[in-house]
Amino acid sequence: MPDNPVACPDCDLLQHVPLPPPRGKALCCRCGKVLATNKPGANERTLALAIGAAIVFVIANSFPLMGLSAAGREVDTTIIGGAWAMWHEGNQLTAALVGLCAVVAPAGYIVITMVVLIAIRRHLSAPSWVGELLHWAELAREWAMAEVMMLGILVALIKIADLATVIIDVGMFATGALIALLTAMAINFDTEEIWTHVQWTGGGTRLPVNSTQAIEYQEAKK
Repeated sequence: MPDNPVACPDCDLLQHVPLPPPRGKALCCRCGKVLATNKPGANERTLALAIGAAIVFVIANSFPLMGLSAAGREVDTTIIGGAWAMWHEGNQLTAALVGLCAVVAPAGYIVITMVVLIAIRRHLSAPSWVGELLHWAELAREWAMAEVMMLGILVALIKIADLATVIIDVGMFATGALIALLTAMAINFDTEEIWTHVQWTGGGTRLPVNSTQAIEYQEAKK
C-alpha cells in the first residue's frame, strides 16, 4: 500500500490507489472518478505524436488553407494571413483571438510537451521546472482551438459555395491532421508518470504513488 493517500478530485475522499494492471484504470470507490491509469509506453507515443504534430503545424501555417476563384480573380490565404487581414480591417480583438487559439496555443502545447518528454528521457530525476512546464502545457491545451477555426471555415465554405469556386489547398488537410494529432497527444499524455520524475522544490524526487512503482524506481536507480 502507498504511504500517501490520494484525494479524489470530485468527492475529496482520501484513499490508497493501487497500481492498475496494464491498460487498466483505478476508480474512486465512492463516485467512480478515474484516479489512475496504467498506459504502457504512453509518453513514448506522445513524443512521436508531438514530433509529427510539429511537422504538420509548420505545413499548416506555411501553405494556404483554401483559395477562392470568382470573376477571373483568385485569392488564397493562410491561417496567419487571415488573422493579419482581420487586424488591418479593424477587427483587432478577433484577429488576436484567432492568432492565439489557432497558432500560439497549439505551437506552445506542442513545444512544451516535447521539452517535457525529452527532459524525462534524458534524466531519471527531472528538474522542478518540468513540473512548471506541465502546468503551462495544460493551459496551452485548453486554449488550442484549431477545431473551432476549422468548423468556422467549413460553415463559411457552405455559405460562399454558390458565389465562388472554392479550392481546398494543402493547409486545410494539414490543419485537419494537426487537430487529430493534438487530440491523440492529449489522450496519450501520461502526466502522472512524469510527476514521479520531478524533483521537489526543496530537493529530491517525488516518491512513487505505490509500492510497485517504488520497487521499479529503486531498480531504475541501480
